[in-house]
Amino acid sequence: MAIVHGVGYDQPSFSHFSSMAFWQTGAPNSGEAYGWLGRMADAIDPLGHVTNLLVNIDDHQSLAVRSMHHVPLVFDDPAKFTRRMFDSQKAAFGAIDQRGNGGANPAQSFLCDIAASASSSEQLVRDAWSNYSSPVDYGLVPFGLEKVAALIAAEFPTKVYYVPYRHNAFDTHVYQADVHARLWSYTSDHIAAFMRDMERLGRSDDVVLMAFSEFGRRVAENTSMGTDHGTAGPAFVIGKPVTGGHYGEVPSLTDLDDGNLRFTTDYRRIYSTLIQGWMEHERAAEILKDDFGAIPMFSTKN
Repeated sequence: MAIVHGVGYDQPSFSHFSSMAFWQTGAPNSGEAYGWLGRMADAIDPLGHVTNLLVNIDDHQSLAVRSMHHVPLVFDDPAKFTRRMFDSQKAAFGAIDQRGNGGANPAQSFLCDIAASASSSEQLVRDAWSNYSSPVDYGLVPFGLEKVAALIAAEFPTKVYYVPYRHNAFDTHVYQADVHARLWSYTSDHIAAFMRDMERLGRSDDVVLMAFSEFGRRVAENTSMGTDHGTAGPAFVIGKPVTGGHYGEVPSLTDLDDGNLRFTTDYRRIYSTLIQGWMEHERAAEILKDDFGAIPMFSTKN
């Protein structure tokens, strides 16, 4: 079983970095150091026996997959996923790899774990990518799901893939209707292609994708024929095992909170649904620090 996450990023600013941290940790205003997916990985495999349980397709590690007992595999371009070094440095890097978690202090152990993870996985990733071929068209703007498909095709043991939609594409406030129509076309084409590829690989029963953004939109149009950032928005859970439909109440367009939609479903309830309903881990409340219940959306689960 695997969860795949697609994420929409906002323009960098303090307030929206904070809101993304809320989504990534599932613990608002708590100072939580680990991501909700990282904590889930620790709960499912507390001793860290599953190699590469978490994969983050990006050029840096997301807070969402930060874990106490697991080192997420993070890469952007699989063909270039290798450490570059001078020949004189090879012996030193080899010695670091051999040390594993045997550092003299927690910081050194962390660095050794990262080095060992990269060393053991870089060739596997490059091989998976070079051996992967698909007749499925991933659209005009592929943002990383094709790389996830390559690892799934190579039978990686990964349970969670975290994939951002980068470059602030959805941070639009001016003449928004046409821009968003085009962006949603790119996004839906890419996601639909990934799901078709899972069917082609015979893995459509094993994969569920959640797509979300950390910011919604205000109801009223601004003076630039766009909308500004809001406090509520939709999330999508996609896959063959999902019982389709709309979950949660439809928000009112007139009963607003200072111009914002009033949310009707706590986003942590969606997390709880994935943890409990899809990953089949019963102690979702321990991971999320509270009991948010689960939505009965999986036809083959509970």
